[in-house]
Amino acid sequence: MEEQAYKEIFTKPIVRWGMITLLGSIPFCFGPAIYLAVVYHAIPPVHTILTAWFMIASIYGVEYFMTPISYFPILGVSGTYMAFLSGNIANMRVPCAIVAQDVIGVEPATKQGEIIATLGMAGSIITNLIVVTIAAVGGNALMSLLPEVVLTALNYVLPSIFGGLFAIFAVKHPRYAVWGVSVALVLLGVVKILPTWAVVVCCSFSTIGFALYCTKRDTQKTSNP
Repeated sequence: MEEQAYKEIFTKPIVRWGMITLLGSIPFCFGPAIYLAVVYHAIPPVHTILTAWFMIASIYGVEYFMTPISYFPILGVSGTYMAFLSGNIANMRVPCAIVAQDVIGVEPATKQGEIIATLGMAGSIITNLIVVTIAAVGGNALMSLLPEVVLTALNYVLPSIFGGLFAIFAVKHPRYAVWGVSVALVLLGVVKILPTWAVVVCCSFSTIGFALYCTKRDTQKTSNP
C-alpha cells in the first residue's frame, strides 16, 4: 500500500509534469537559432550543421547514456527531470542532492533519499537562478576586481567538488572507492590508449558491476552463515 501510494501521489505527477516541462523546453533551445535565421537570414548549409552535430555527438554523446545511469540512484525520478531541465548536473545538482541526503541522514536510491534530493536540488535551482542573474548583470565588473590568483583558483572549483563528493562516498563505501580509483589508475597510467569517454564508461560500469557482485556475495554470506 505504501509503495502504491508513493507512486500515485509522488511519482506519477512527477513523470507527467517532467515530460511536459522537458518537451516544452525544446522549442526554447532552438529559439536563438530560429531568431538568427528569421531576423538575419543566417542559415548555415546542411552539411555544416551535420558536421557540427557529429563533432558534438562524438564528444558528449556518451553522456547521453552515462549521466542518467550514473546519477539516477542519487537523484531519483524527480531529481533526474529537474537536473536535465536546469543543467549544471555534475557540478551543482548532484552535489546539492548528496549534501542534502547526507545532512538529513537518508540513503540514496530510497524514497526518502529521492524526496530529500528533490528538495535540495530545488533550493540549488532557486539559488543558482539568483546568482546567475546577479552575475549576468554585474559579473564582468566583479571579475575585473578580482586578483589574478583568485581567477586562477576558480579553475579548480569543479575538481574540488568532485573530490569532495568522492570523499563522502569513499568514507561510506571504501572498497568501491578503492576499486574505482584502481581501475582509473590502470586505464590512465598503464593502458593509456582509451579516450576520456571510454575511461568514464569503464570506470562507471566496472564499479557498478563490482558493487553488485559484493552486494550479492554479502547477501549470500548473511543468508548462509
